[in-house]
Amino acid sequence: MMRELKIVGIILIIILIVLGCTNMSNLNKVPEPSGRRLRIIVEDKYSDNNIIIGATTGSWAFGTNTALIMDREFNYVTPENDFKQAVIHPDPTNWNWTRADAWIQHIIDNNQILRMHCPIGPQCSEWAKDDWRTAGELESNLREFFIAVCERYNGTPGFEYMDVVNETVIQGDWHTDKPGTDWECPWYKIGVDNDENNTPLYIKIAFEIAQQYAPDLKFIYNHNEANSASWELIIETIEYLRNKGLRVDGIGWQAHVDNGWATLENLNGLRNMIDWAHNNNLEFHITEASVWLKNGNSQSALEEQASTYRAILEVLIEKRITGKVGWNIWHIDDAHGWHTEYYPSLFDTDYSAKLAYYAIQVALENSD
Repeated sequence: MMRELKIVGIILIIILIVLGCTNMSNLNKVPEPSGRRLRIIVEDKYSDNNIIIGATTGSWAFGTNTALIMDREFNYVTPENDFKQAVIHPDPTNWNWTRADAWIQHIIDNNQILRMHCPIGPQCSEWAKDDWRTAGELESNLREFFIAVCERYNGTPGFEYMDVVNETVIQGDWHTDKPGTDWECPWYKIGVDNDENNTPLYIKIAFEIAQQYAPDLKFIYNHNEANSASWELIIETIEYLRNKGLRVDGIGWQAHVDNGWATLENLNGLRNMIDWAHNNNLEFHITEASVWLKNGNSQSALEEQASTYRAILEVLIEKRITGKVGWNIWHIDDAHGWHTEYYPSLFDTDYSAKLAYYAIQVALENSD
């Protein structure tokens, strides 16, 4: 019996070794698209650094095909959740820097710059969303987390940007606290200012902390909607912050759009927003690019997705002449990430380049 168990054990070890070797081998067999890699195009054609092209994933992907594609194609990266409060400081007594710290050496090894997606907004710890938390407790929690993040990473090589606040506005009004722990911004409970818009105090507090404790970083005000009422309130809020002597370096749009979004009207609206940003000494970043295929991934849908991605990027390329712009894909492959059922990525589930990838490649290569 013991002899049989030893034989079974040896067989299992051999199987694990073979599987491990197969997985490592597969990492070297990711199909490489034709043409030049996106990061090579950017480094060659846009050496003035007025446009940056990037991608998002988490440290969970290091050592996988997802990260292999990211590092091969992009010199600008955004960790998806690794710097958020829910990961780093999930409750008042626990801290975990492992996932965030993993990026420090990774971007050095791959010659990349990084935008810290650690905003004060609805993506916070469940602790903060408990209804019985007071305004004083919430402000203390906010300050403790954000000061710690700023102090830890300010001056880190390659760390260039930080999303300071995120998703502060919904349909032209403030994103507020709500009963329960659902989709809400609990920081609103801290209070509002006495200005015309009754601006939530947490926004001012966040930018004050960033300015004091992370002076080496560029500060992004990140936003998730395209409607004019929301943009108007964001514009007024940036003016409010600057009038208080606070620095805002860029405005970000989470461009999660449906297939076919790139109509002339929508593209001109994007142009107008970029013009406002550049006229007010702000960089403009598309921080979370997605084009959702909600009706399947037929050939015609994939072609339209490619056209939608390309049209949006071409507006950014056009506007790089008047100021700095950034474009960041929020998905790398259709096998991993948020809403993979909508096929939003540049690479499919087998890590092959989709039409959308080649549309981005052509847009970058063909610009003047």
